Amino acid sequence: MTDFSNLIGLRLRFYDPLGTRHGFPTFPYLMAPAGLATVRQLRAAGLRPGGQDPVAQILWRRGERVAYLYRLDLAKPKRTATPAQRAAIAKALRARRTCPVCEQVQPYYIPRRYGCCLDCHGGH
Repeated sequence: MTDFSNLIGLRLRFYDPLGTRHGFPTFPYLMAPAGLATVRQLRAAGLRPGGQDPVAQILWRRGERVAYLYRLDLAKPKRTATPAQRAAIAKALRARRTCPVCEQVQPYYIPRRYGCCLDCHGGH
């Protein structure tokens, strides 16, 4: 059993490890049990959920925010893009920087609101 005496002032209304109140095992912010991680934490560790369903959740900010927790032992390594996928991404990003008016590749993405680079927009 966890000792909560040192957590004075922390509201534990989201502590429901059996899921009786919230219908799903629920923990307050910063109190997730070991062996569980959020998607961001998995990504930072080079992992992904790998098709598994969440096993618990973290609630905070009066229940307005939720983060789902996944088992670390079932997580799989992140997939890496193939060379063809990386080439396609590079091509798409270059197209976002190419002005359709002057056809110059800019060091920034072409603003959608203007539909052209800032040099061409300023010249109109």
